[in-house]
Amino acid sequence: MENGVDTESGSMMFSEEELREVSGLKIGEDFIEVTCGCTSHRYGDAVGKLRVFSNGDLEITCECTPGCNEEKLTPAAFEKHSGRETARKWKNNVWVIVNGEKVSLSKTALLKYYNQASKSSNGTQRSHNGRVCHRDEFVCCSRCNKERRFRLRTKEECRIHHDALADVNWKCSDLPYDRITCDDDEERASRRVYRGCIRSPTCKGCTSCVCFGCEICRFTDCSCQTCIDFTRNAKA
Repeated sequence: MENGVDTESGSMMFSEEELREVSGLKIGEDFIEVTCGCTSHRYGDAVGKLRVFSNGDLEITCECTPGCNEEKLTPAAFEKHSGRETARKWKNNVWVIVNGEKVSLSKTALLKYYNQASKSSNGTQRSHNGRVCHRDEFVCCSRCNKERRFRLRTKEECRIHHDALADVNWKCSDLPYDRITCDDDEERASRRVYRGCIRSPTCKGCTSCVCFGCEICRFTDCSCQTCIDFTRNAKA
């Protein structure tokens, strides 16, 4: 493989020709990562790292400035974050570097898993990879009254949010995956509107991102009435 990359698992996703001369290429267990960016006429280039997963998911970690903490952005959200004037055309506006040149995602092979997953999605409470989609939620700290973000991409993350929501004494320092204290600033309002909906980056809640109960966000070992009702109805 080009670029001296170890090709254990992720290399099976694309051929050597498809990834030839793509800048920043790294191989993961079930994804590849490449350098990406989006250009605003006003603000210039916003650069990031694009991860392409074998299930069709696309995630971008922004590196537009040293202090930027935006991660796991959809390409549409990254496009908007970059300040691109003609938004909602992320397939054309988000680019990767191939042989030293900026090339739109739509002109590369990097979208083939995304496109395949999009065709198989039924569009109701499901993401573009066909799985149930849960948007990010917020829980208020009992001490400082600041709201903290919870990502709900996996069953483990859903359980962490579920338990935090039920705990009247939940506090910032209880977050297991972020080192946050009550002294840390609350997310700015302009960031809070991005909650992971695959239909619209600033969605306020729709059938694509709001789940009313599934095997990922309900738990058979939980004694709350919501989980009990779901489990009982699932068995009926």
